[in-house]
Amino acid sequence: MTEYRRLYEEGAAQLFAAGIADAKLDARLLLEAVCGTSATTLLAEPERPVEDQEAKQYRTYLVRRAKREPVAYILGSQEFMGLPFKVSCEVLIPNQDTEHLVEEAMKDLHAGMRILDLCTGSGCILLSLLHYSLETTGVGTDLSAAALSVAEENAKLLELDGRASWRQGDLFEALNEPKLFDLIVSNPPYIPAPVIPSLEPEVAQQEPYRALCGGEDGLTFYRRIAAEAKPFLKVGGRLLLEIGYDQGEAVPAILAAEGWRDIAVIKDYSGHDRVVSCERGFNHVREIRSADTAL
Repeated sequence: MTEYRRLYEEGAAQLFAAGIADAKLDARLLLEAVCGTSATTLLAEPERPVEDQEAKQYRTYLVRRAKREPVAYILGSQEFMGLPFKVSCEVLIPNQDTEHLVEEAMKDLHAGMRILDLCTGSGCILLSLLHYSLETTGVGTDLSAAALSVAEENAKLLELDGRASWRQGDLFEALNEPKLFDLIVSNPPYIPAPVIPSLEPEVAQQEPYRALCGGEDGLTFYRRIAAEAKPFLKVGGRLLLEIGYDQGEAVPAILAAEGWRDIAVIKDYSGHDRVVSCERGFNHVREIRSADTAL
């Protein structure tokens, strides 16, 4: 058997040599997952013995991480909005930036609302909204059947399968029901195609390209959603979209041209444009600072 700290140090050194920026953190997270331990174990029980089988599994994980496979894919899970979500290489890894979209949508939630989540992936946005609200229901759409399978698993894991349903198809083409929604949310693909090769290998080479690429300028899906969403949204209902940090002018302009009103650009806690919110019609663009959203 190997001592816990010695095995951790071996892992951290291996990942550092592979060029992993968060080598120490990733080495610790993988070891904790294998051994069923916590963040305090390294300090409290550094000489804790690690079984040979656990050490073997840990080293297997290290090899995968050194090849730039994300920790979330290795472990098959990722926390989002304080909830556990299963993930696979078929879906984007739930990102902390996307929590701003959920938090903003929660301001409009009330009992009985019906929510549509476009490009749902793992289902993390829709399922988080359902979890933190009462008597709400929702539909998630995605072009990928494999992604929807992951979303369905997560609904069962969170005991929300009775309130969430899933439709395969290209945005609104997936819907076959006339009932309108109270709220539409989406984290669509928004990275310009020429930019993707320059991203970190964990993203460019591991996460699904179709879930990343927003066309040549990154705005393809925003144009489509802006043009197609109104017939599916109740009058007075809101549309909320996650955007890239440099899309805070382009996306509102697209929405305004399609007649949406009360268009708001919401910044994240780093001061970057992160979410665009609007209602049917056209009014003006207003910017909300991150400090305002935190109140």
